[in-house]
Amino acid sequence: MVNVQPLLYATLFILPLVIVKAILISIKKRPKLPPGPVSLPVIGHLHLLGPSLHQTFQTLSSTYGPLMYLRIGSVGCAVASNPDLAKELLKTHELTFSARKHTAAIDHLTYSSSFAFAPYGPYWKFIKKISTSELLGSRTLSQFLPVRTKELHHFIMLLSDKAKAGETLNVTEELLKLTNNIISQMMMSMRCSGTGTQADGIRTLVRQVTEIFGEFNVSDIIWFCKNLDLQGFRKRFEDIHRRYDALLESIIGDREEARKKKRKGEDEVKDFLDMMLDVLEDHHSDMHLTRNHVKALILDFLTAATDTTAIVVEWSLAELMNHTEVLRKAQKEIDQVVGKERLVEESDGARLPYLQAIIKETFRLHPPIPMISRKSIQDCKISGYTIPAQSLLFVNIWAMGRDPKVWDEPLKFQPERFLKPNDCIDVKGLHYQLLPFGTGRRGCPGISLAMQEVPTTLAAMIQCFDWKLPGGAAVVDMAERPGLTAPRAQDLHCVPVARFTPTLTA
Repeated sequence: MVNVQPLLYATLFILPLVIVKAILISIKKRPKLPPGPVSLPVIGHLHLLGPSLHQTFQTLSSTYGPLMYLRIGSVGCAVASNPDLAKELLKTHELTFSARKHTAAIDHLTYSSSFAFAPYGPYWKFIKKISTSELLGSRTLSQFLPVRTKELHHFIMLLSDKAKAGETLNVTEELLKLTNNIISQMMMSMRCSGTGTQADGIRTLVRQVTEIFGEFNVSDIIWFCKNLDLQGFRKRFEDIHRRYDALLESIIGDREEARKKKRKGEDEVKDFLDMMLDVLEDHHSDMHLTRNHVKALILDFLTAATDTTAIVVEWSLAELMNHTEVLRKAQKEIDQVVGKERLVEESDGARLPYLQAIIKETFRLHPPIPMISRKSIQDCKISGYTIPAQSLLFVNIWAMGRDPKVWDEPLKFQPERFLKPNDCIDVKGLHYQLLPFGTGRRGCPGISLAMQEVPTTLAAMIQCFDWKLPGGAAVVDMAERPGLTAPRAQDLHCVPVARFTPTLTA
């Protein structure tokens, strides 16, 4: 008989060495990830995250550095929070981080056809070209100037009525109506807020969409929960989708009927819906669009241009109410440049540098979208670390705005910081310490519209009125509400006090 004992002993001796060597080789080949806290099985770092991700990430970055790596359930995430890293990730490695994250809610609500969340490719390039050259191009913005002016006049008249009656106004709601009416008229030639019609529901749906896009769904981040609706998310976004789809089908159907009856050669300003239906009906177009593409694009632009613009104006007014010396300087500048015989206009903006500095300072402290999010399509080496393919990237612009290494006295609201000699910091995506509209190819195409709306609306509000809080309160609460955007936690209720009454038409 063969003695198996020596063979057994040899196997018992060699096998652990082989296993240890295999483990060491595996560890050696494993990419060196950026630093981060110890993760738990299955949930990763999910237990560390608070309701406001950007605030949680800022706290963690103070311990683990400006570049860290977290695992949220099954999803790896890199978080960057200084301008140098932002520039390297979003400019040097722009194509590596050219994708966007997807969730079940995003895919369902956008018919899997969103421009904002589409991969960088032919469809995205086609819609980017149309949106920047047609809907948001200088020619179209000029054509829709009367619409923006009329809506602003309507808004100021409402404030004047409240001032005469000494009544409290929900500034948050009225700003949302204003911005929603402007973009909905540019999109579909209809006012969607304060009309008392079916279209009035669009504003509510837009807010619900923005909120659910910013919430965490366990089914999206823990792989074995993918088909489970543990939080009722699917039920919520399917309900939103049904209501939104029915509303849009009605609007698009009415427009198609109107287009059939329209006489050839009629000259009128085309809105975005007409532009999209032209492409839909053009069988020789560079890109074949479906009806779902059109509905997804309307949702993209309505959500992008309603909440964010209103949020910036509201934060600006709140800061001015808490810093009356800044408010007085801004009012003095407007009085000197515009005078007291007419309402401020969009063309006045370039001659109001202090007002522009107030807007920049608001963007620094209160970016309406607090983090730029991307997704890597391949491995990326940066600062000696590897960020694996398919990782989410969050560039925390909210944290950068509060970093004492980037800004002097960062928590102080001080517009004068943007008026220093030789200061050239703007919001167009070239200065990585201030990126409210993102940067590069995936930067916000609506920057031109926003930078006409925001200064003019704020200037009109402080040119025509002083503002006080109801009940004798002295300070505006500056707490944030979590979500995809970062508005104030509570609606801003104020009493407008007339200081100048312009002649208006609405």
